Amino acid sequence: MKNVSEIPLQQTKAWEKLQQDLHETTFFLSENAKSTSSPRKNSNTTSASSENSDTTSTQNQNQKTTIPPSVNYQMLIIKKSTPLGPYFYLPYGPYISQKTAGKSAYNAILALAEHENAIFIRIEPKMPENAAYWLERAKKSKDLSPKETWILDLTPPLETLYRDMKQNTRNLARNYPKKGLTVKKVAKTPENCQILYHFLQTVAKNNHFNHIEEKTLLAEINQPFSSLYIAYLDLSKIAPDSTPLKTANTENPSKTSKIPIAASLFFDTEKTRFYMQSGTDPDYHKFPATLAILSEAIKDAKAKNLENFDFWGIAPENAKKNHPWAGFTKFKKSFGGTEVDYAGTHDIILKPAKYRLYHLFRQLNLLKRKIFH
Repeated sequence: MKNVSEIPLQQTKAWEKLQQDLHETTFFLSENAKSTSSPRKNSNTTSASSENSDTTSTQNQNQKTTIPPSVNYQMLIIKKSTPLGPYFYLPYGPYISQKTAGKSAYNAILALAEHENAIFIRIEPKMPENAAYWLERAKKSKDLSPKETWILDLTPPLETLYRDMKQNTRNLARNYPKKGLTVKKVAKTPENCQILYHFLQTVAKNNHFNHIEEKTLLAEINQPFSSLYIAYLDLSKIAPDSTPLKTANTENPSKTSKIPIAASLFFDTEKTRFYMQSGTDPDYHKFPATLAILSEAIKDAKAKNLENFDFWGIAPENAKKNHPWAGFTKFKKSFGGTEVDYAGTHDIILKPAKYRLYHLFRQLNLLKRKIFH
């Protein structure tokens, strides 16, 4: 895997814009090596950043993840509310450029946490060696963002990428059109967004887990760093007895014989494409629609000169065979790549009594849901 010097997308102004679209309260703290200043506040949501930071521009948001050499630290903080008081959440953060910047970053967020009366600070540093000062003061919590992920290096020639795939994956990636499938990167219209949301609902219902909220999905799709792909099946090329009879247009079936059977959402930074949301029509599970989408998304990412393709989350290497992620972990690994592990989710506890009450209430709520589900 090619080494990527990138600020995590979730610690950038681009991600802050997404949180603002979801009406979250955010803070943005950064410090460069040359100068710093007091935090400033934004009229929309609560936002703080160093006046002289090299990373506060909102222009070309999906291209602002490469690490400027002068950045000591950068932190996007989401303020989460609870009945007991707020806490801070730093998805895949903080970003700290070097170990020596850990203490100054910690002092900056601690001052803000005290001002906001935060119960705890929830962190997920991607570079634990630079966040050691934080992790020494933190308690391991249940992971929110994936701790283990699978990353494909896109820099080798395309034929090398094909060669490193499992044989069946390679054959299907090259020959899926013969099965009547086409893949398109589509406009992010409400109709196309609904296709993905419908498939996500179906997959969640069939597998008994909660799917992403529609407002969150629509906000993600509408960001400049996202792209939407849909796989279509041409029913005219399929034997009548090989698949359920569906039409693309019930009012005028002759208009087209192509129907959407899978959709996926991807996020791009300057160097990495992330595989984020995906759903399929279970009536057509025998067709490699998701594999076809991933094949095209990987080729498109390479054509854009991106360096890595992040499959976004896999089961741990020592996970049991019945792990809920076992199936799609095997699927993702079939494309070739390397496992990358992060620090996971940790809590820095600021108010111990309230923190214990918070977790007690969380456990009671989970028990209540199980009983009345």
